[in-house]
Amino acid sequence: MPHVQWLRERLGDGSLLASGPLAHLDVRAALLIMTAPDRESLERLIATDPFALEGLIEDMVINEWDPLFGAFNASSSIPARTQG
Repeated sequence: MPHVQWLRERLGDGSLLASGPLAHLDVRAALLIMTAPDRESLERLIATDPFALEGLIEDMVINEWDPLFGAFNASSSIPARTQG
């Protein structure tokens, strides 16, 4: 499946940190945790997803997130300073 290959490539280049389907919804939806230098770069990257190219993304919300605690802390604004 081209979309899955795209996800694997994003994992390989480090732009995708995690992804998966959202459960218990009436529509198919997913959460992608991605990293990019800025919003425009992220939007350009997502535009290369086969789902986007085929017009299958009906709605998308992009929020910036600062993972101060947990597995993604290395990507935070203060890495290591908030870890136990």
